[in-house]
Amino acid sequence: MARIQLLVGSETGTAEIVAEALREQFATQAQAAVVNSLPSLEDIQDHPEDILLICTANTGSGELPGSLQPLYLSLVRDTPPLVGRRYGLINLGDSSYVTFAEAGQAIDDALADLGAERIGEPLVLDASSGLDPVEEALEWATQWAEKL
Repeated sequence: MARIQLLVGSETGTAEIVAEALREQFATQAQAAVVNSLPSLEDIQDHPEDILLICTANTGSGELPGSLQPLYLSLVRDTPPLVGRRYGLINLGDSSYVTFAEAGQAIDDALADLGAERIGEPLVLDASSGLDPVEEALEWATQWAEKL
C-alpha cells in the first residue's frame, strides 16, 4: 500500500498536532505515513507513489500558513502535471471569519486544476464549534483510509 504523506500548514500548531495524531493512527493500522511540516513541490515529485493528505490551517484573510505557501505557489506558477495523483484535505479554520476555510479551498482547487484526484470529501474543522479537532480528524481519517 502506498505511503501517506501529510503536508502540513500550521501557524499555531493545531494542524501539526492533528497531523501527528493521524500519523500515529495510520501506523496502528499498518499504513505507512510521514508528516511533512515544510512541504515543497520536490517532496511531491520525489515520491510519486505517495498519497497526499493536506492538513492546513487558515490564517489572516484566508491565506495558507507560511509553511505551505511555497508549495502552493509552486503548484500555481509551475503547473506540474499531477494527473492521477491522489490526495485528501483537512482544512482547519474558524467560522467567525468571513474567509472561513478559504486557504484549504485554494490548495484543493490548485491540485484539482493540475489533474490530481481528491479522495472523498474534505474535512473542515471549525475552531468555533468547540469540538476537539484531533478527535474529529481521527474519525474522518478512518473512513477516508477505507477509500484508498
